[in-house]
Amino acid sequence: MTDPVLPRIIDRRVTAVIVNYRTPDLAMACLAALDRERRFLPGLDAILVDGGSGDGSADMLADAVKADAFVDWVTFLPLAFNGGFGWANNQAIRRALTRSEPAEFIYLVNPDAVIEEGALALLVATLVDAPKAASAGSLLLSPDGHPLGSAFRFPTVAREFLRGANTPLIERLVGSAPLVIEATETTEADWVTGASVLLRAEALRDCGLFDEGFFLYFEEVELMHRLATAGWRSLHCPASRVWHVGGAATGVVDGASAQRPLPDYWFRSRRRFFAKAYGPLQARLSGIAWLGGYAIWRLREIAGLGRDSAHAPGEWRDLIRNGVGPSSLDRETAIGRWDGPQDQLPHWKTRS
Repeated sequence: MTDPVLPRIIDRRVTAVIVNYRTPDLAMACLAALDRERRFLPGLDAILVDGGSGDGSADMLADAVKADAFVDWVTFLPLAFNGGFGWANNQAIRRALTRSEPAEFIYLVNPDAVIEEGALALLVATLVDAPKAASAGSLLLSPDGHPLGSAFRFPTVAREFLRGANTPLIERLVGSAPLVIEATETTEADWVTGASVLLRAEALRDCGLFDEGFFLYFEEVELMHRLATAGWRSLHCPASRVWHVGGAATGVVDGASAQRPLPDYWFRSRRRFFAKAYGPLQARLSGIAWLGGYAIWRLREIAGLGRDSAHAPGEWRDLIRNGVGPSSLDRETAIGRWDGPQDQLPHWKTRS
């Protein structure tokens, strides 16, 4: 962190939100890393959420935040129900935005992420310098220092075909830009990962919070697509570095897993994103496009040309089983309001 940055950010009000699900030790390590950021951001506070873990995590965290290092700036919010990533974050964001002195920025960080010193301060400086940007995301690093996918282009029907085919020659012939955006300096992206992202409160008031029709996955993609549609920008800030033990609570790393099947809710969330962002027809076509691409990849695999572990086990069967076309629930709007009711069950639960 360079000294010229500090005068621009020192008076900014930032609320960090950590949602724990059965990883209390990681959540407290993440909180300890955040404590260092208060040197640059005296107005930083945090809301530590337990998302209905039901394994004793809530009691452990409630005791841990009573320590002198946390008592003055950390609020603990235990939730009785596991409503998913977006819903749990919404509960904390509403509280942060309806205070007498509401947060200007909301920082979402996964409990399995440990930020380098100055990483959050750099995200705040990025949004301060870019008033039309709604979000700024960090560069994620694996435990061995390898860069992980952090900034992306929006999924489309064409990109779903290419993802299924997983064939470099087809990608070159089509000339489609890669899904993952790699950069060494701050750059614009369609969306950035929710594992470490700073959100502008003004934009959330303008466009709404997370859509509570999602349980897990694609909720940040849908939010940033909605923000982009309203004219807001998303920025990737690789100077802000975060070490990430991805999938600690879910077993899914970077949105997919070549070692184990993807959970059913991954397919439902992917389908819902396409239905909300592009419409029911595009949602159906996206599934068909992936299956068409996968057929090409399978033929290449039979011929000994396919990439090993390109797809999760049984991915094509699970896609079909969960439905290629959108459901009636996918067509329903469930965008969380920043001033909406607190602790109300998520839409996916009340309509399931």
